[in-house]
Amino acid sequence: MLICLTASHRNASFDLLEKLSFGAPSLATTLIGKNPEDSSAPAAPLNSPLINGAVVLATCNRFEAYIDVDGPVCEDSLAVADRAIALLAVASKVEVDDVRTSLTVLSGDGAAEHLFSVSAGLESVVVGEGEIAGQVRRALETARSEHTTSTTLERLFQRASTSSRGVKTKTRIGAAGRSLVRLSLELAESRVTDWAQTRVLLIGTGQYARVSLASLRDRGVKQVHVFSPSGRAVIFAAKHDVFAVPGDGLLEAIAAADIVVTVSAALNDSADSVVLTHADVAAASARADSLPRRLIIDLGLPRNVDPLVAEIEGVELLDLETIGLHAPVQELTAESDARAFVGEAAAEYLAARAEDEVTPAVVALRKHMFDLLDAEIARARARGDSSAETERALRRLVGVILHTPSVRSRQLARAGEASSVIDAVTALFGVAAEPEAIVILDAVIAPDVDDETPKLSLA
Repeated sequence: MLICLTASHRNASFDLLEKLSFGAPSLATTLIGKNPEDSSAPAAPLNSPLINGAVVLATCNRFEAYIDVDGPVCEDSLAVADRAIALLAVASKVEVDDVRTSLTVLSGDGAAEHLFSVSAGLESVVVGEGEIAGQVRRALETARSEHTTSTTLERLFQRASTSSRGVKTKTRIGAAGRSLVRLSLELAESRVTDWAQTRVLLIGTGQYARVSLASLRDRGVKQVHVFSPSGRAVIFAAKHDVFAVPGDGLLEAIAAADIVVTVSAALNDSADSVVLTHADVAAASARADSLPRRLIIDLGLPRNVDPLVAEIEGVELLDLETIGLHAPVQELTAESDARAFVGEAAAEYLAARAEDEVTPAVVALRKHMFDLLDAEIARARARGDSSAETERALRRLVGVILHTPSVRSRQLARAGEASSVIDAVTALFGVAAEPEAIVILDAVIAPDVDDETPKLSLA
C-alpha cells in the first residue's frame, strides 16, 4: 500500500515549506530504520507495519514523502503516516501539530495519481514548469543511493517520469508553462531598460544557477559575475564563461550589480541558509560607488536573502512568495490536454499494478495444471502408453485451456476484481499464489503452436 504525505504552496505557508526542507533529507532513512543512532527520532510502535521503502521529494514550493507499506489501508498502516509526521516535525524543528495540519495524506491509487500530476508540473506554482521532472528523477536517485527505495516505488517513479516526458512532447503545456526562473525574469522586465547593459550577480553554482544563467543569456545579458558560498565560483565561471567573484569580494559585487539572483542551496543542516543579510546589502548600498537601485531575486529554498533587505532604500526584493502570486493562469486547452494525458498514463499504471496482483495466482494455476499433466504423462510412460506426438498435443491443449482464464484474469484485475480472481483460483483448484516465483511481470500465458509448451508472452 502506498502512502503520500504532501505539502505545497496550495496548503502550506512558504515559511513552513522552508522549514520542512531541512527535515526532508533525513526522513526516508530514519523512517525505514537506516539511521538507528538518531535518538531524537520517535520510536516505531512494536506492531508497526513493515515499511518497504520511502522516497522524499523536496522542492522550492513542495514537500512530498512517498512510503511503500506492507498490507492494505488500515489503522496500523495509517500509523506510519503519523510516525512520518512526528519524525519530520523533529527533524524540521516544527511543532508536530503544525506539520499535521499542513500535510495532506493520500493513499493507494490517489497517491500514485498525485505523483504523475506532480511530475508533469501540473501541481506547480507555474503550471507546466520543467524543473520538477528533473527533481522527481533526482529524488529517486537519492533514494537509490541511500537504499531506501523499493520495487513498487521504483516502478511508480519511473512510470511518472516517462509520463512527464510524454506530456512535454504530446501537449502544449511545456510551451505554455514557464519555470520560476523565467517567470522571475519576466517580472523583472519592467525594471530593466536594456538587458545587454544590465550587470548581474549570480549567487550559487548548482542546477538552478545553470538554468538562471541560460535564461539571462536568452534575454541578452552579457555581464554576469558569480559568487559561490561554497567556493566553487572559479570552476563555474571557467565552465560557463562568466566572471568569478573572490570570497572576500561579495559586497563589492553587490554594489556593482543591477540585479542579484540568488539560487544557493543550504551549506549545512542548520536553519541559517541566508547568504545575503540585511547588514551585507546595507553596507554594499552605502558604498560611494554603489548603484542607486537594484533588484534582488531570491530563488533559494531555504531562502537565501533576509526579508528585511526589502526595507533598504533603493533595493527591491522579489522572492518565491511574490513570484508565486504572479504565476499565470495557463491557456485552458493546453492544461486540460496535459491533465487528460497524465490521467490516462496514471490509469494505465494502476491497471498494470492491478494485473500484477493476479499474476502470482495465474502462475500458480499454470504450475498446478502442468504438474498434473506431467504426473499423468509419467504414469502413461510407465505403462508404455505414450508418444512424443501425444505429449506435445496434450501440452498444447493445456496451454489453450489456460489462455482464456489468463486473459480474463487480467481483464478482471483491471476492472477492480483482482481479489475475486485470486479467491476463485484458490477455491476452485486449491492452489495458493507464490509471489516469490514471479520473475516476469506484465505477462500473459498464451499457447504457442510451434513449441511443446506454452510461453509467457510479454503484453
